[in-house]
Amino acid sequence: MDIDIEELSAILREAAIAEVLPRFRRLGDRDVRKKSEAIDLVTEADEAAERMITAQLNRRWPEARVIGEEAASADPAILEGLAEMELAIIVDPIDGTANYAAGIPMFGVMASVVRRGEIIGGIIYDPMGDDWMVAEKGAGAWLVRSDGSRERQRAAPAVPMSQMVGLASAFYLPQEHRAHVLKNLAQVRMSTILRNAAHSYRTFAGGHFHYLMFYSLMPWDHAVGALISTEAGGHVARLDGDEYSVARRDGGILVASNKQSWDELREKIFNF
Repeated sequence: MDIDIEELSAILREAAIAEVLPRFRRLGDRDVRKKSEAIDLVTEADEAAERMITAQLNRRWPEARVIGEEAASADPAILEGLAEMELAIIVDPIDGTANYAAGIPMFGVMASVVRRGEIIGGIIYDPMGDDWMVAEKGAGAWLVRSDGSRERQRAAPAVPMSQMVGLASAFYLPQEHRAHVLKNLAQVRMSTILRNAAHSYRTFAGGHFHYLMFYSLMPWDHAVGALISTEAGGHVARLDGDEYSVARRDGGILVASNKQSWDELREKIFNF
């Protein structure tokens, strides 16, 4: 991979230390704005961190197209042709902005590296824990701590559906499917929501969740998570059975411990 994953991690960490952490629990009313709805927020910290990360990435890897969430939200045309770009770096300056704005210490800074539509590397940095989960295609998923130590990440072993613990983010589901899915989730041991993809994917790859389901697939939320979950040994696919792709933002994604668990969850819970 042409992008050095350790250098990319350092850029995300530097931006979090400079722009995200100093504003945590210190945002004023004018520092938080609603985008599409009450749970879809942007803060001064999101924008400042994205500017810093984008500037550093452009200097370090000018051959790569940098796609930031806030830039793309302002100009959706930035996403056009993503699957055909020779090299792109997709950035989420704060994933879990609603948590961040509420003072809840569960948010992350994420980046994924995409070559001609294929996700080849990615990072989920946790500013509060000061560690990051990284993956490069074919090299496994790893938790890297600030002292340099590394720990291989592995998805949880499969269990019967009645014992599964996981996450289903149902609030973007079409209204006609939401009640059906929420009712079906009574068949698993526990279903929760963390209000951010960063820690959801980290928890799955660390072996603490058996499944994840998300609907509405913006690439800054799911590209890195799909890679990390796959490299941790999980089975990842769109709800329609197709392979996850950064080019498709419709529909949903389902992640499970293995293919058998994925099939069972799709058949018995997410069967709409």
